[in-house]
Parts: sequence; structure tokens; C-alpha cells
Amino acid sequence: MALSVNIKKSFFWLNVIKIGIVFVFFLSIVSLLFNSFSDIFSADWQAVIEKNFSNQLWKRFFSTKFIGGFVYGVYVSNKNMK
Repeated sequence: MALSVNIKKSFFWLNVIKIGIVFVFFLSIVSLLFNSFSDIFSADWQAVIEKNFSNQLWKRFFSTKFIGGFVYGVYVSNKNMK
């Protein structure tokens, strides 16, 4: 079905939310591992916070994940709707 038809269904949006939340969770973990691998495994949490979340960096960190999760959720939900 076309996206314009699917966006009118509540089931579609429930799928988008479920898929998007899982995608954001895993994407955040992978991103933290790539950005701060050595700091995470040495348990230097202050360095992880400084590198990823201080000075308003948390806005960019999470906004990109949520936008990506939403786009991915819409794509997968639309692809799987019949």
C-alpha cells in the first residue's frame, strides 16, 4: 500500500513507535561504543559524559537518533503493511 494510505491507520503509527524506540536504543548504544569505547570499558563515566553529553552535545546526540529512528520506523512499517 501507499504511504498516504498507511499513515491514516493507527496500527501503522503503533508500529512506527515500537520499531523507532528499539532502533533509537540500539543506535545510541552503538554510537556510544564507537565514540567512547575505551572510556566505557575503563569505567570512566565522567569522560563519557564529557565527550558525548556536555555543553549541549546531548541535544545533537539524541536528536539525530530520534530523527533516524522515526524515519526508519516509517520505512519499515510502510514496507511491512499489506
